[in-house]
Amino acid sequence: MTELQRLHDTDCTLLMGVLNITEDSFSDGGLWLDPGKARDHGDDMLHAGADIIDIGAESTRPGAKRVSEKDELDRVTGAAKALIAHGAVVSIDTTRSAVAQAALDEGAQIINDVSGGRMDRDLPHVVADHDCLYIVQHWRGWLAGSKGGAAPDADTSHYEHDVLKDVYDELMSQVDAVLKAGVAPERVIIDPGLGFSKPGIEHNLPLLVGLDLFKRSGYPVLIGASRKRFVSAALNDAGIGEPTMDDRDNHALTMPPPHCRPCARNTAPGRSACMTCAAAAPP
Repeated sequence: MTELQRLHDTDCTLLMGVLNITEDSFSDGGLWLDPGKARDHGDDMLHAGADIIDIGAESTRPGAKRVSEKDELDRVTGAAKALIAHGAVVSIDTTRSAVAQAALDEGAQIINDVSGGRMDRDLPHVVADHDCLYIVQHWRGWLAGSKGGAAPDADTSHYEHDVLKDVYDELMSQVDAVLKAGVAPERVIIDPGLGFSKPGIEHNLPLLVGLDLFKRSGYPVLIGASRKRFVSAALNDAGIGEPTMDDRDNHALTMPPPHCRPCARNTAPGRSACMTCAAAAPP
């Protein structure tokens, strides 16, 4: 079994540590812009138990502005090269085909496209031409005020039927499109996109409760709950006023998906913003 097959077909939960090389990410913007600090933070997450390091150089928070392709390329490829040399399994969080191409050429194993193939129609074709995994996230567009004039968040957070059904149906439509672009189904991981066009507890908790629906698709499922504002809202409802980022981390780690066995060596909280990669089928 190849390393990619092992990652895709695992029957237990993997942890993804998020390395934000950005000025304005909502939780740690500006902390890891220095290449040496970015490399060291990636190493720290590996030692803390992360199975995968997800490198992103462009914030997707509401109100964020796009970085230039050159800046994104410089940040991503430098960090990817350093961490791959240290033995890391590297995922690249990008919506640009040129950035994906460059990172894959450096040895990245996963492309994490928060637009699920919708922002750059060439990106799925780049993935199809490489031996890598492709994370397809549910996507309705940039959030409120992002990218200099996108539609308000309220316009993308209305679900006609219910959030679970609509997100699932829309995500499967995105998967169909990337399969038509040539991406092999055994390379696809799906992500319901917690927090993306889903600002409230009422949008996100039904997706966690109904996660088995996504798992029955046959694809592994990626869940990115850490540090999202709905976690903070849930803590506020529980009487924890003004929760810190560490509070969000701690409580996100207590929300494992059903039917998943933890595999990480260590799940110590901290500045890791870990995600959970759930197996496609119950053990």
